[in-house]
Amino acid sequence: MRVAVVGGGIGGLTAALLLRQAGVEVTVYEQAAELREVGAGIIVAPNMVRPLVRAGVGEGLADFAVRLEAAWELRRWQDGRVLFSQRMGAECRRLYGVDCYVAHRADLLAMLVEALPQEVVRLDRRLTGLRQDDREVELTFTDAAGRESKGIADAVVGADGIHSSVRPSIVTEAPARFSGLCAYRCLVPASDAPGLAVRPVQTIWLGPGRHFVHYPISGGRLINVVAIVPAGDWRLESWTADGRLEDLAREFEPWDPRLRQLIAAASDTKRWALYDRSPLERWTDGRITLLGDAAHAMLPFLGQGACQAVEDAAVLAECLRAATPETAARALLRYEEIRRPRASQVQLMSRGREVQNHLPDGPAQRERDAAFADGDPLRQNAWLYGHEAEPDLVG
Repeated sequence: MRVAVVGGGIGGLTAALLLRQAGVEVTVYEQAAELREVGAGIIVAPNMVRPLVRAGVGEGLADFAVRLEAAWELRRWQDGRVLFSQRMGAECRRLYGVDCYVAHRADLLAMLVEALPQEVVRLDRRLTGLRQDDREVELTFTDAAGRESKGIADAVVGADGIHSSVRPSIVTEAPARFSGLCAYRCLVPASDAPGLAVRPVQTIWLGPGRHFVHYPISGGRLINVVAIVPAGDWRLESWTADGRLEDLAREFEPWDPRLRQLIAAASDTKRWALYDRSPLERWTDGRITLLGDAAHAMLPFLGQGACQAVEDAAVLAECLRAATPETAARALLRYEEIRRPRASQVQLMSRGREVQNHLPDGPAQRERDAAFADGDPLRQNAWLYGHEAEPDLVG
C-alpha cells in the first residue's frame, strides 16, 4: 500500500506516523518550504493523548507540554471571582487513563517530525491536480519556482486544513456561515504575566458579549491567550493575519486589571474571523479521502479540532492496516463510515457555546453561574475524552 498524505500539519503527520506503524508506505506532501505550525496553544485532551501514546510519542509530551491541574477554571469578567473550578490530575488519569495537557502547536509538530524518517516528508509541494483511475491516483504538484512534479499512490488523504485543495475533488460544500465573532491570539512571556496566568490551569473569563482564555504552554515559559469578541467588520479567516493590540485591549477595558495586564504584556497578536460549517455529506471518493479540518472544520469552543484529527488518523491507520492496493477504496469508505458520525457530532456540538459564555449581566447570567456549582465537566465530557475507536473497528 502506498498512501500520499497531502498536508504536513498535526493531523497529517500523526496519520503518517500511525500508517507507518501499520505497515503502510507513506509520503507526506506539504506546500510550505518548511514545516511550521501556525497558531499557538492547543488542548491535548485525553482522547488525543491515547493515540499519541499508542504511536510511541506520548511520553514526549512531558518535554514541552503543561499537564493541567484544572481543566476549566471559570472566572467572572469584572473582578476575577472564581465561578467554577474542575480538578484534573489523578482524577483525569483514573477516568481516562492519561493526563490532559496544553501545548504549543509548534512543539507538538516538532515532536511528530522527529519521530518520522526525513525522507517521508516532501516540502514545497503545492497540490495542483488529482487524477484517479481503478488502479491508482496521480498527484501533480508545483513548487515555489513553478516547477511541476508528480506523485503516484494507491490512496490519497487530504489533511490540508480548512481551505483544503483536496476537498473540492470529493464534494461541493455549502458556503461557510459567519458567526459574527472573531478571535485574537497572542503569546506572552510568563515572566511578564500576572501570577494568576502562570499556573497550570486553563482559565476562561466570561463576560458580556465576549470571553477570554489563557493557559501556560512550552513548559510554562509562555502564556497562550485567546480572546473571542464581536468581529465588527473583520471577515478574514486566516490564522496568520495580523491584528492590532490596541483593538484587543479596547475590547477588555472594563475587565479585571490582571487580564488587562496580560494583554499589555503581548508584543503582537493574530486575528481571524470565525465561520461555522455544517458536516460534509461525504469525505471519500474512490481512492481519495479527507482527514481533520479538511473533513470537519469546527468552531473552537470545545477545543477538539486537533483531537478529532488525531482520532481520524488512528482509525484510518487501522482501516488500511490489512488493505491492499485493490481494496484501498473499500478501506477508505470504512474509515469514513466509522469517523464521520462522531466527528460530525463534535462539529455540531461546538456550535452555540459562545451564547452561554457571552450572556450579559442579569438573571440569565446569574442562573448560569449558579448552575456551575452542580457541574462536573470532566465526567460529563466522557463521550469526548473516553472515546475509543477499537470497538468500532471490530467486524
